[in-house]
Amino acid sequence: MKKILLTVVVLGVAVVAGAEGATTPAQQPAAQAAQPAQGQPAAPVIKDPAEYNAYVSAVQQTDANAKISGLEAFLTQYPNSVMKNQALEILMGAYQQANNVKKTMETATKLVTSDSCHVRALTLLAYFDRVLAQGGDPNAKQLLVDGKKYGQQGLDCLPKFNKPDGTSDADFEKMKGQMTGIFNAVIGIAALQDKDYATAVKSLRTAVDSGPDSQKDFGLVYPLALAYWPDPKTPTTPENSRSAIWYAARASALAPAQAQAQIEKYARSLYRRFHGADDGWDAVLTAAKAGATPPDLTAAITPAPTPAEQAHNMVTATAPDKMDFATWEFVLSNGAQADQDAVWNVIKGKPVQMNGTIISTTPTEFQIAGSSDDIDAKKADITLQFEEKLPVKMIPKDGASFDFQGEPASYTPNPFMMVMEKGKVLTTAKPASPAHKPGAATHKKPAAQ
Repeated sequence: MKKILLTVVVLGVAVVAGAEGATTPAQQPAAQAAQPAQGQPAAPVIKDPAEYNAYVSAVQQTDANAKISGLEAFLTQYPNSVMKNQALEILMGAYQQANNVKKTMETATKLVTSDSCHVRALTLLAYFDRVLAQGGDPNAKQLLVDGKKYGQQGLDCLPKFNKPDGTSDADFEKMKGQMTGIFNAVIGIAALQDKDYATAVKSLRTAVDSGPDSQKDFGLVYPLALAYWPDPKTPTTPENSRSAIWYAARASALAPAQAQAQIEKYARSLYRRFHGADDGWDAVLTAAKAGATPPDLTAAITPAPTPAEQAHNMVTATAPDKMDFATWEFVLSNGAQADQDAVWNVIKGKPVQMNGTIISTTPTEFQIAGSSDDIDAKKADITLQFEEKLPVKMIPKDGASFDFQGEPASYTPNPFMMVMEKGKVLTTAKPASPAHKPGAATHKKPAAQ
């Protein structure tokens, strides 16, 4: 998988919402602990005044570093405190606020070890594992293994995630959507690394569609294109081809400035391979750069015409007696029977003058390459038959280019071979525009898609 350079960023408030607003625990002797109201969970109670003061002093610090020091000291002194998880959560947020990724992840790991369904900690671990792996961390492989585990764990726990106090229903749904995207993102990148392209497509598409910010995340959009069409040399489904082209084009607008041209070139190559030409590409690129939501890709990105369709277009565009030999060969090899007949009925039995390359000879028959492709491949596509034996001095050497005349008599479509009768070796200059002469043998056969 191509390396994707990213900047590690601090997640927004949605990931750690509620951590900073933790309530202060009660401080009561066990014998005097107030009973919770019916149906309400009991609030955590710190019985030791020293423990209580240490906790409150730490969480009420306004400076991130002071809060970190206080909480680390509290957790060291009171490792089994009833406030352990809440202290770890607040510490995790403080390290994140201080942009200390390593300590944020270490604290999140401790929190998940203590509470396997702590969704906020799982979110941070899944996010940073992915971003660090994509950013070229030397431990990227293990980061993705861990990230995939945390991502799946997060998805499994998310239905049990309770709305934090003071959070509106709309904000809670938005928060869960962001978390879903983060969990799927690391699962998708890990799957892409493992060449599990079906899972990569499913998870990365969910991640990209999880919100406007994700739709602008180059580290998700570009891998999604790769997942849809991992090896452009190997055909994929038309639906996947279109999606790969769209997201690659979109990625070219989101990429770092130094990589945009290269990725745009890659996206264009996918389009050309699928569509068969560059026409329409500018419109697709403009649309992809302008918006993150794919339009009707079926209408916007059409496949290349089939060989039969290409052959029909050739017959429609050019009269058979004006075609070159390579075009005859393509139509007679790939066209529908009606198109083959339309060409053959015009050229059969008509004298044709052209140039070719000798592949092999006998006194009565030459094997000739007539199209540029077959000349390059040293492959005969014409059998020229003579009515009488030729003198040795008139027989060209193998590999020689020479002018000849013959009358098409029959052909085999695949592998293509046209038999021409009444062969003649032309030793004098040919007319400038003979009536039935195809173009020079340098014409290549049209490319079949």
